[in-house]
Amino acid sequence: MRFRPCIDLHDGRVKQIVGGSLRDQGDGPVTNFVAEQPPEYFADLYWRDGLAGGHVILLGPGNTAAARAALARHPGNLQVGGGITAANAAEWLDAGAGQVIVTSHVFVDGELSADRLRALVAAVGRERLVLDLSCRARGGDYYVVCDRWQTFTTLRVTPATLAELARHCAEFLVHGVDVEGKQAGIEEPLVELLGEAAPIPATYAGGIATPADVDRIARLGKNRLDFTVGSALDLFGGSGLRYRDMVELDRRNRP
Repeated sequence: MRFRPCIDLHDGRVKQIVGGSLRDQGDGPVTNFVAEQPPEYFADLYWRDGLAGGHVILLGPGNTAAARAALARHPGNLQVGGGITAANAAEWLDAGAGQVIVTSHVFVDGELSADRLRALVAAVGRERLVLDLSCRARGGDYYVVCDRWQTFTTLRVTPATLAELARHCAEFLVHGVDVEGKQAGIEEPLVELLGEAAPIPATYAGGIATPADVDRIARLGKNRLDFTVGSALDLFGGSGLRYRDMVELDRRNRP
């Protein structure tokens, strides 16, 4: 189990927000933290601490320059997601991303598009593609959500779904959207499902608030899941988890 750091960008700045509050219209998102430092600062910090595979996420427009600045610091060390399509994915790899993270582009009218998924794989290759299966609970199941987590798709997160999609990508990134940014505990059934059924590396995010939550991810995820922490981390103004402790955990678990 590895710690995956994050650089979440909103309006060109590094922020921590409540994920489910991000909307195309109306009031702005609920913001837990706004960093004084630029994104390059965090890219350098993660590199110095030996943290690989972190996520640079563009939360809406106005973040392209900031994302490019972070990726260019240490090419290949960070992934990038947010507005990635088959048309621009290769450009982000050229800008320094190690892998691209994709959600909304592979859905059309709420349905998974096999054509778009094939086009992405053709554009960047399976090993450079991470599928974001961030999801919300509905009727006892977890469904992938897209369009900044506002739109439910018809795709349920099941063992069969994970097995099929693993044929087309190298990793999964999965936010428990209902608890994302709330520091109120993890989505335990989702973590257990991913630990049991994900056939490729998977990273869980959402609700992590204390060391006990990290321990639950290790136990329920059978030590197979990586994880990322946002608002609870002291690096981002939180008090539940120390960044240095997460770095030490990661070091103990490195191959």
